[in-house]
Amino acid sequence: MSASRETKRPESMDVLISGASIGGPTLAYWLNRYGFNVTVVERAAGLRPGGQAIDVRGPALEVAERMGVLDEIRGQSTALRGMSVVDGDGNELSRSTERTVSGGEIDSPDVEILRDDLAQILFTAGGGEIEYLFDDSIATLEQDDDEVRVVFRSGTARPFDLVVGADGVHSHTRRLVFGPEGNYLRHLGSYLGVWSAPNHLGLDRWEVVYRMRDGGQWGPMVMSVRDNTEARVFIGIESDEPPAQFLPRDVMEQKRLVAREYADAGWELPQLLKEMWDAPDFHLDAMAQIHMDSWSRGRVALLGDAGYCASPASGQGTTMAMAAAYVLAGELRDAAGDHRAAFAAYERELRGFVAANQEIALVTRAHMRQQHSADTDLTEVLPRFEEADFARVFKKVAAFRLKDY
Repeated sequence: MSASRETKRPESMDVLISGASIGGPTLAYWLNRYGFNVTVVERAAGLRPGGQAIDVRGPALEVAERMGVLDEIRGQSTALRGMSVVDGDGNELSRSTERTVSGGEIDSPDVEILRDDLAQILFTAGGGEIEYLFDDSIATLEQDDDEVRVVFRSGTARPFDLVVGADGVHSHTRRLVFGPEGNYLRHLGSYLGVWSAPNHLGLDRWEVVYRMRDGGQWGPMVMSVRDNTEARVFIGIESDEPPAQFLPRDVMEQKRLVAREYADAGWELPQLLKEMWDAPDFHLDAMAQIHMDSWSRGRVALLGDAGYCASPASGQGTTMAMAAAYVLAGELRDAAGDHRAAFAAYERELRGFVAANQEIALVTRAHMRQQHSADTDLTEVLPRFEEADFARVFKKVAAFRLKDY
C-alpha cells in the first residue's frame, strides 16, 4: 500500500454505505460527524415504507441520546398499553397490561417503534452533508490496496476508500465480496410476514394475538400503530425447509403462500388476508441468522444483519445495528482512517455482544416451540428475563458497554 493511503485522513476519505434502513443512516451520521465524506446508496426509490415494530434497547438508547434523537424516538413509539389473546371465535382468553409479544415489558426503558419511523428519524438526523443515492445499487466492485472501484446499477462508476454493506440479511454486498449467501445463512425453521392494514378492529394502543389450537402455525398478531390510525399484521409460518426451496421470489406468490397456509383459520384472519392483497408494504422472509468468521475483507466491511443477523426472534436487531454503527465509526476515527486497524477493533469490540444476541434468538425459539402445543396462557409462554436460560444470555448482553469515542 502506498504511503499516501496509509496516512490518509478522514476528511479526505470517501466512504460508501449500501443500505438506508437503520444501521446505514446511523453509520452515516457518525462518519459524517467525524469528518468522513459519506455516500449512501439505496436500491429503493426512497426510504422503504412498512416493516415490523422494532425495539431500541440498551446501548442503542445511548447511541440515540448521543445523536440527539432519543426524545423524538420516544415520541413516535407505539406506546402500547397491553395485549390480549383470543380464540377463533374472538373470545378473550387472557390479557396483560405488563407486557406484549412485540415489545416485552411495558415499564422498561426500551422503546418500540415502527421500522420506517425510526429510519426516517435517523435519515433526517444526518443532515444535508450526507449524499444519498436512491433507486440505485452496487452492480460490481473491485478493490486493491488503494481503493474500491464501484460500478452502480445506473452505470455510474466511482472510486471509494471504503465500502460498508448495511444491506440486510440478504446482503448483495456480502455476496459480491464474500460469496454465496448459503455459506453464511442459518435458517431457524420459520418465516415471518408483515403488512399494514386499516385498524378495523378499533384497537387503542393495543395488541391482539389469535391463539390457534390446531396445526403448526403461530397465528396472527395485530397491533395498532401511529395513534391508532393504522394496524400492523404479523403472521408466522413454521417450516424447516430452507428459503431457497420454500420462499417464492415473486411477492404475489408469497401472498398466495400465506393465504394457503391460513385458508381455514378463524377469528378476523379472513379480513386481514383480504387486506394483505392490497398492502404495498407486504414483506415475508425467513427467520434466520448470519454467521461469519470475519466481517471485513480488504476495504469492505459488513454492518448489522448483513454480517451477523440474529433474526427477529432476538428482538435485538435494531440495537445491534445502531450500536455497531457507532462502534465502527468510532474505530475508524480513532484509527485515523486505517481500515485494517479499525475493522479489527470493530470485531473485537462486538463479537461477544453479537454472539450473546444470537443466542437470545436460539433460546427464544426453543422455548416457544416447546410451549407451542401446550394448553398455556400465551402471556405466560413469553420469555421472561428471570427464567434461567434467559437470565444467562441477557447477563451477557447487559455486560456490553459503549466506548466513548
